[in-house]
Amino acid sequence: MQHKKPSLKDVARRADVSVTTVSRMLNGSLELPALTRQRIERAIRELNYQPNPHARRLSRGRSDTIGLVVPDIANPFFAMLVAAVEQAADERQLALALYATLNRPGREVAYLELIERNHVDGLIFVTNHPDDGRLAELINRTGNVVVVDEDVPDARAPKLFCDNEQGGFLAGRLLAENGHRNVLFVGGPEEMISARRRYHGLAAALSEHFGTEVVPARYAGDYTEEFGRQAAQRYLSEGAKPTAIFASSDEIAIGLIEVLRAEGVSIPQDVSIIGFDDVGPLHLFAPPLTAIRQPVRSIGRRALSLLTETDWKARGSVPSEELLPVEIVVRDSVAPCTKP
Repeated sequence: MQHKKPSLKDVARRADVSVTTVSRMLNGSLELPALTRQRIERAIRELNYQPNPHARRLSRGRSDTIGLVVPDIANPFFAMLVAAVEQAADERQLALALYATLNRPGREVAYLELIERNHVDGLIFVTNHPDDGRLAELINRTGNVVVVDEDVPDARAPKLFCDNEQGGFLAGRLLAENGHRNVLFVGGPEEMISARRRYHGLAAALSEHFGTEVVPARYAGDYTEEFGRQAAQRYLSEGAKPTAIFASSDEIAIGLIEVLRAEGVSIPQDVSIIGFDDVGPLHLFAPPLTAIRQPVRSIGRRALSLLTETDWKARGSVPSEELLPVEIVVRDSVAPCTKP
């Protein structure tokens, strides 16, 4: 027969104090006379009482659990971000609760409401679509949220992004140096900060090199392989084709390459391609794919730091947007333009 585990009430009875006294001593919210504390500690030893960590956290009004909301854990970018946050949380002895929204607004709203029910102490929040105002309203109401990777306009919260405009500029400069004036940008909609800034950086680099009359063409859609395939079909169906494509994510680039290769288009002889993120094994592609590399692990660690160490809410001031630098990794998917 198994013996019943001793409870907080058993400790209190053995030490001749109240349950509240034992509870507050264990969670560090009550200073006791030395003799009283010694009685409680002796009772704990004699009964071999093991405090319930979950109950202790609740008594302090904390869960010691951080929530991470991402659109899709199958996407290599988000998978790497999750791994970075998990490692940083473990170093702080925090639990991590992972929520995948499938990029659906309703699921995002439900996970934001977790903070109000004290299921998590705070959220690192990643969306991958424009907000209609509901997400910003919830973030402002619940507090203790860090917005990462993609903006939620009007949300009063720390915001952490890579330097998207710098990434677009680096891609544009490499293409311009290789003589590409007619460039296609394939990325997200204008409403999304990542797509808008990457496009602006690309346009700025081309303009700096060739003059303001050179403006990159643009296809807008989702950050998915399927959109990359659709973009490739559209590219093939048009007459005067751009000589270079800047794909605003690895996923888009993979979809593009799949269709172009199937249709006999040679990369980079027929069209040069640059991707964005560089979280997959792009060096194993044929040819290896040039890409803008995001510092995904640094983004994850910094996001947790902002969530756990920043006292911006207590000061009543919203921190400014923070950007982490990107770099271009040059491989073999860009070649000099051979068309006039």
